[in-house]
Amino acid sequence: MKRRNFLAGSAALPAAATLFSPAVARAEAKVRWRMPSSFPSSLQTIHGGAVRMAERVEQLTDGAFVIQTYAAGELVPPLGVLEAVQTGTTEAGFTPGFFYVGKKPALSLDAGVPFGMTPRQHFAWFHHGGGRELLAEVYDAFNIVSVPAGNTGAQMGGWFHKPVEQISDLEGLRIRAAGYVGFVFSQLGAVPQQIAVGDLYSAMERGTLDAVEFTSPIDDETLGLNKVAKYYYSPGILELGASLNTMINKDAYADLPEPYKIALQTSCAWSYSDMLARYDSLNVAALRRLVAGGTELRAWSPEIKGAMRAAADKLFAEQSEADPDFKRIYAHWKSFLDDQLRWMSVNDGAAANYLQNG
Repeated sequence: MKRRNFLAGSAALPAAATLFSPAVARAEAKVRWRMPSSFPSSLQTIHGGAVRMAERVEQLTDGAFVIQTYAAGELVPPLGVLEAVQTGTTEAGFTPGFFYVGKKPALSLDAGVPFGMTPRQHFAWFHHGGGRELLAEVYDAFNIVSVPAGNTGAQMGGWFHKPVEQISDLEGLRIRAAGYVGFVFSQLGAVPQQIAVGDLYSAMERGTLDAVEFTSPIDDETLGLNKVAKYYYSPGILELGASLNTMINKDAYADLPEPYKIALQTSCAWSYSDMLARYDSLNVAALRRLVAGGTELRAWSPEIKGAMRAAADKLFAEQSEADPDFKRIYAHWKSFLDDQLRWMSVNDGAAANYLQNG
């Protein structure tokens, strides 16, 4: 597609997209990057977000800046994306920060934590609430520039072979749960596992896992989790939104012409909202299909929700005590979230509650 035609038909793009286009037309540099994802190609929501973001960069630069995307395992291991970007093995990667909390706990705040921010709140904190600057200090140690480029929205509570009616039902339960979600389940007696997405179905089928917390109806259906587990829990209080990032090697980013940097940043912002819109649109029909096919939709009991909240608060207090970087960023993050919750109680949240409950 020609640049002028594309831009003419893209009224939804940020104003920056039109401001830098003359510079792109004059630029002669041809740039080719590689960008592995942590997700299989079958997931056209998450991995597809990486593909669509790269396509938008290429369109905005008249084909001069090309990012080749790779699904999980095609180029680097699914959980090895950050390291590949850090070392310069690849110029970029598409993955959430909470996959790497073992390297740096504060990375969880760049993706999502239990009882945390919604996608809208996270985007506001990152771009206008000081989050970008705080997280840049964390990523600097990894030689990475990280930009939000997608969000799943609130995720479901997970799939279970057996009902979870009380806290004791979690004792010894082997569950795939990423980041601090896994730590919360651990506090309640479960045994969290970090398993690549592509291996979840077989692990549940073989019985090496008892439960899986992944994302949402559309992804879970695509992975076939409803075929290996019956009980599907909500609400997703442990993950109100998972932010996916384009992680960029700092040296590669520094070498980009300025118009290409703008194209990349603009495409990431567009991809963030596009992915969320896809989830919101696709999850409704997917959940209907799951329930019609025999999935039993259940809700966490008040006892379990209260225990999860207490476990999360204890975890964040302990992590703040042990890690000054986490403490500093978490305090700022929590203050911003508290203000957002107050605002929602006055307007957005109050209005949504009325529409739902009358």
